[in-house]
Amino acid sequence: MHSKKQAPVKYYVGIDVGSASVRAALVDEFGTVVAHADQPIQIWEPQPDHYEQSSADIWAACCVVTKKVVCGVDASWIRGVGFDATCSLVVVDKQFQPLAVNCEGQNYRNVIMWMDHRAVSQVERINATQHRVLSYVGGVMSVEMQPPKLLWIKENLQKSCWEKAGYFFDLPDFLSWKATGVTARSLCTVVCKWTYTSDGGWDDGFWKMIGLEDLVKDKYEKI
Repeated sequence: MHSKKQAPVKYYVGIDVGSASVRAALVDEFGTVVAHADQPIQIWEPQPDHYEQSSADIWAACCVVTKKVVCGVDASWIRGVGFDATCSLVVVDKQFQPLAVNCEGQNYRNVIMWMDHRAVSQVERINATQHRVLSYVGGVMSVEMQPPKLLWIKENLQKSCWEKAGYFFDLPDFLSWKATGVTARSLCTVVCKWTYTSDGGWDDGFWKMIGLEDLVKDKYEKI
């Protein structure tokens, strides 16, 4: 417990979402970790190379650990909250409700995890284009990045997911949206994992070349 009678100190909350658990730390202005907590999260493996999670489960865990580490601290002393998470893809509909990323239609399982390798065929085709944006991600794209996952959804879940999707989030950006209501994406996220280029933004030609011209038509609102 942190006494409310102590002199005001600036605190910051850092939340890290890993593969199997969520961790939070309360850090003071001097860089000292004052409190920490962790909470497990669930993983589903419906078939080989398919790993899924629930954004609701992850967010609930974030809330649990945050409440634990700030217990007894005056809210006015907390100056910021930051999120760090895996390269997982979160899918929600136009009303921001979870949308199934699986053939079973289980909407609560709306996260394709970073370690999911269902999009091997898609990433091979993307890399075969040798498009210039690939030079921004090391020359070749990993199956764990978001464009191949998006292409897999379009090719395998066209009616049930792709056409109903309102927003596709990288997991840390989803958490930022949950905390603030703002859908703006992190520049670090979209450059490193979505092929947004720091000097030219989105490249329409790339998305059209790989078969995701839908994203261009809606002016990239979904991503």
